[in-house]
This record gives sequence, structure tokens and C-alpha cells, in this order.
Amino acid sequence: MTWIIACKLDDIEREGAVRFDHHSRTYAIYRGPDDSVYCTAGLCTHEAIHLADGLVMDFEVECPKHSGAFDYRTGEALRLPACENVKTYPAEVVDGEVRVAIS
Repeated sequence: MTWIIACKLDDIEREGAVRFDHHSRTYAIYRGPDDSVYCTAGLCTHEAIHLADGLVMDFEVECPKHSGAFDYRTGEALRLPACENVKTYPAEVVDGEVRVAIS
């Protein structure tokens, strides 16, 4: 597993998300209400809209286009029209930097 520095923890608001692009793929990095970090594929499984632009509350992200929602810890689709889970990736904070393991 290869860990890649995606951003600094301070770049993400608490209960917020940022977009991270790497090798022609896009990801969303989330900061939970407890300062935990998570990473998912960056596009909604319903209509390929950037999830990092969505509303983040607690441990849920809402797609900005049709209001489908996901638990960003597990990738589980929580609300229609999203019915397919979003892929998740390991994430961690080391010395104030957010690292993600994407293969």
C-alpha cells in the first residue's frame, strides 16, 4: 500500500471536505467532527458530481446536485437517488498532513 500526501489537516474545515486529484482520478478527503479523516472516490455514484462540493454534516456527505447522501466512513449510500456505494480508501494524519492510501 502506497501512502500519498493529499493535503494538510488545516486545509479541511471540521465537518468539511476537499477535492484531491491524483493520476487522472479524483477523490474527496473529509474531516469529521472529531478531527478524524476519511477518503472516498470523488464522484457521486449517481451522476458523477464532485462530492467535495457537497454539504458535510456529522459523518455524511450530500451530493450537491440531487441530494443523494453517503456515509463517508463506509461509503454506504444513505439516500436516493444514490443507490450504489462510493469506494473508500484508508486515510490518516501524520505530522499535520493528511495521507491517503490509493492504489
